[in-house]
Amino acid sequence: MNVGESIESIRKQWGKKLFILGHYYQQDGVLQHVDATGDSLELARRAATEQKAERIVFCGVHFMAESADILSRAHQTVYMPDIHAGCPMADMAPLREVQQVWNEIQAVTTDLSLPERSAQAGWIPVVYVNSSAAIKAFCGEHGGSTCTSSNAAKVFQWVFNQGKRILFVPDEHLGTNTARDLGLPDEAVAIYDPGKKWGGVGVEGIARARVLAWKGYCHVHTFTADDITAARRQHPGAKIIVHPETPAVAARLADAHGSTSQIIRYVEAAPAGSTVVIGTEFHLVDRLARQHRGRLAIFPLRQSVCRNMILTTEAKLLALLEQWPAEQVVRVSEPLRVNARKALARMLEVK
Repeated sequence: MNVGESIESIRKQWGKKLFILGHYYQQDGVLQHVDATGDSLELARRAATEQKAERIVFCGVHFMAESADILSRAHQTVYMPDIHAGCPMADMAPLREVQQVWNEIQAVTTDLSLPERSAQAGWIPVVYVNSSAAIKAFCGEHGGSTCTSSNAAKVFQWVFNQGKRILFVPDEHLGTNTARDLGLPDEAVAIYDPGKKWGGVGVEGIARARVLAWKGYCHVHTFTADDITAARRQHPGAKIIVHPETPAVAARLADAHGSTSQIIRYVEAAPAGSTVVIGTEFHLVDRLARQHRGRLAIFPLRQSVCRNMILTTEAKLLALLEQWPAEQVVRVSEPLRVNARKALARMLEVK
C-alpha cells in the first residue's frame, strides 16, 4: 500500500476512536485524510464537541493543538504529526511581557488625576487564538476571552457592552481592523509596542485608547498597498479580498476583508465569470482556484506560504498513526488548562 492507502487503513481500524482535524492551510495530501476541515474557530468547536474520540490528531500549528487539548476530555489525547509546527506571531507575545504591559496600563487608568479618565477605565484582555496556552490562561484569569478572525468583532462588542477597554494580543492588524470595522475613530485605537516606554504611545495615548493592540503580526499576511495596486493593474475589474491580519493600509484598499471561512463564502457567492484576487495563504487560494475553475478566475494577491503549516505531510501523518510517539503528544499543564479553558469557553459562548 502507498502512504495514502496506509493512512486510510489505520483510520478504518480506529473508527470513531480517532478524530483528525485539518486547518484550511494544510496541503491537499493531508486534508484528504481528515475528519473535519476548518478555520481556527470551526476546529475549536469541533474539538470541544467530539466525545467519542480517544485520540485527536491536529494537522495545523502548535497553538491550535493546545486549544484542542484545553477543550478535550480526560479520556482524550491530542497529537501533532509535526510537533515543531509553531506560530511566529504567537511567539511575539511572551507571558512575561504581557503581564508587564497589563500592569502598566492598569497603573495609568487607575490614576484619578488623569483628565482622560472615564467610566471606561477598566480593561479586559482579548487574546487571538493564535497565541500560547500561557497567554490564553492569562486572559482567562483576568476575565477575558479568546477570539478568532471570524468572531473578533463579536468579542470586541462583548467587552464594550460591559463598558470596558480592550488589550488585544498579539496581532496589531486584526486588532486595528476589527476596531475600525466597529466604527472606532483612529484616536481611540493605539498599537502598543512592548519594547518602548509606555508602548510608544505615552500615558495620554493609553488613557485615551479604547483598544490597545499588541505590536505583533502574521508573516503570511503582510500584504501591502503596492500589492493591491499591482493586482488592480494586472486584473482590471477584479474583486480583492484579504484576511484581516493584513495591515490596515492595504485592507482598506481591498474590496473586502474576512476570515478564512468568510473568504471561502465570498468566493462561493461571487457571480460566475468574475475574477477574485485573494490575499491569504497560498495553499487555500490555489485550492479555491481549482475548485472554481471554469466558473471564476481566482488569483493570489501574492504567493505567501505558511512555512509552519507545510511541515505537516502525509508521510509524517502516517508515521504518527503507526507509532504514536509520546513526544508528539500536546499536553497543557492543569494550572494553565483551567484558566485557558475559561477564555476559550467565553469565546464559544459569545453569539
